[in-house]
Amino acid sequence: MKSVLPTLLILAAVRAHAADPTDIGTRRELFVDDALIESVSGGARLVLHHPEPREIALDHDAPWEGTGSGYHSVFRDGDKYRMYYKAWHLDVKDGKVNTGSHPLYCCYAESDDGIHWRKPELDLVDFKGSKANNIVLAPETFGEVKSDPGHPAVFRDDNPACPPEARYKAIIRAAKPHGLLVFQSPDGLHWSLAHPEPVITEGAFDSQNLAFFDPNIGAYRAYWRVFTEGQTDAENWKPGGVRAIRTAVSKDLVHWEPWKDLTYVDSPKEELYTKGVKPYSRAPHLLIGFPTRYIDRGWSDSMRALPELAAREDRAKASQRYGTAITEGLMMASRDGVNFKRWNEAFLRPGIERDGTWHYGHQYLAWHPVETQSTLEGAPNELSFYATESYWTGKSSVLRRYALRLDGFVSANAPLSGGELVTKPIRFSGKRLALNFSSSAAGGIRVEIQDESGKPLPGFALDDCPEVFGDSLERTVAWKSGTDLSALAGKTVRLRFALRDADLFAYRFAEVP
Repeated sequence: MKSVLPTLLILAAVRAHAADPTDIGTRRELFVDDALIESVSGGARLVLHHPEPREIALDHDAPWEGTGSGYHSVFRDGDKYRMYYKAWHLDVKDGKVNTGSHPLYCCYAESDDGIHWRKPELDLVDFKGSKANNIVLAPETFGEVKSDPGHPAVFRDDNPACPPEARYKAIIRAAKPHGLLVFQSPDGLHWSLAHPEPVITEGAFDSQNLAFFDPNIGAYRAYWRVFTEGQTDAENWKPGGVRAIRTAVSKDLVHWEPWKDLTYVDSPKEELYTKGVKPYSRAPHLLIGFPTRYIDRGWSDSMRALPELAAREDRAKASQRYGTAITEGLMMASRDGVNFKRWNEAFLRPGIERDGTWHYGHQYLAWHPVETQSTLEGAPNELSFYATESYWTGKSSVLRRYALRLDGFVSANAPLSGGELVTKPIRFSGKRLALNFSSSAAGGIRVEIQDESGKPLPGFALDDCPEVFGDSLERTVAWKSGTDLSALAGKTVRLRFALRDADLFAYRFAEVP
């Protein structure tokens, strides 16, 4: 599935005053934003792609879990995949929300392949007289501070200065006082409070609030939930306005620079729950996020035609929005961590109607996708996403895996009649140009390398490039003279991509000839 966005830019007629070139070195460039795009013309356009549903990864059916489980954190850690999540149960009785069956916990699961998951018995936290469970954090009091582990965001801290005893970090909401706490662990299982007080106090925090080490700036970034109106200090916080996202930077996870609210290139004001921001593993200079869009559609014939009407009506007795609000996954990208290109169309739609879908809490994307082996024999690895289903609709909630091509978020696409994309001036290092692309049997891609003004370089014109066709994550482009681009490294150039019935997902200049 894919949704088509209108043409972003008109081909520039004159390039007399060229922009300063961007040095991309050998890094992989994707089309998740238009930072390096000069023009898109002909039948070409940028296309947002969508993950395809796969199997149920995890069923939150244990007595200490339930219908309110969510806010998953997923990451690869050596030869193991780790997952952390909120364990909670919600139901409605007599028009009231019941959350008292057990406290909010943070639980742990693991996998050898990112596809088949298990809940180990950790023997760490008592639940009704037994420690035979996968709970790693329970509500706890530290002097005047009370933790609420039901909104966890857990990450491996790859800061080179991070000591071994603090290799894993968790951002946990404080029940009292208002704010965010930092926990640390040497093994991802045994946790302790890293700082005695909340480190961020201005915000709503009623969602998954996260932080991570960003190697691009050599510091930590945090992203958390706020409302666009109303006072948000620690003592007098009030909800108001629209649910939005705030960010700040810190060298130590304790002392934070002044916060900034996220801005968007061309997106309307919308209600956003989660954030899901992190450097993309194959192009870490790009911060890619997967926020949740929350929209209350109200009662209508279409709303009543959606699955599980009786449960929807029961939830609405407590608050109408619990029955008529719908959530889905979005995608956004940034190069500075503050200004984002947010794709306004859904990245992960609710999908075909079936029980457990099209409701409040559906399609919350886990933080963050991971690379896994394809289930198609002989195919290259793919990205695995994980999203919630059956939230607040039965006896448990589930987590479904979704799959997407590596780098396959957005493509430059053209029909068989053709289209072109031209980059802004760039400089590169490396010896060859490699494409992540897909074409039909009749289609393909040719590449022209131009000088700064847009004139084809000798030997690298479009007619010098035999059409590349197929479906590959990394195909080297050749011209009549060969593939070696060493003589052009360090010079200011533009790339002109001519496409026919093809999708171009990413390109990079590689060192190996």
